[in-house]
Amino acid sequence: MTEEVIYRQEIQDDFQEVFELNNKAFGQDNEAKLVNALRDNPNVFIPELSIVAAEKNKIIGYILLTKITIKDKNGNLHESLGLAPMAVLPEFQKNGIGGQLIRYGLETAKKLGYQSVIVLGHEDYYPKFGFEPAQKWSIKEPFDVPLNVFMAIELVKGCLENISGTVIYPKEFETV
Repeated sequence: MTEEVIYRQEIQDDFQEVFELNNKAFGQDNEAKLVNALRDNPNVFIPELSIVAAEKNKIIGYILLTKITIKDKNGNLHESLGLAPMAVLPEFQKNGIGGQLIRYGLETAKKLGYQSVIVLGHEDYYPKFGFEPAQKWSIKEPFDVPLNVFMAIELVKGCLENISGTVIYPKEFETV
């Protein structure tokens, strides 16, 4: 069903198509609005980690990783990344595009020097890419969710060994 899919950094010309993709994939515009809001926050937005999957110049998938922090019991802040959202157009789902977006995003984040990523996602999907329950490192979610869907991955082995605390998401996430 899919031709050759290109994975690349999002550009400004993609913004409207990415908005529509997120809207279709999630059946609402909350995630699409979240992406727009995060793009406008230079403290958390990393252009290289706003990634599209395109086939024949049509955007069929998207992933965003933004800066988050983990606040420990002493008030120290540790930088990490939050993976959200990740979306594929419904007619292109189940073709491995989401998995490739995740791999490409994690690889790019590691090249940029980031050491870990946090995700709130499907417990049967994200472990395929190395994500484990964040509770393994005593990293807590800032809101009430089942522990098995709040996960982390070390891009640099051992980077979370001495980090624990509660994740602080950018204020833009409060709108979702």
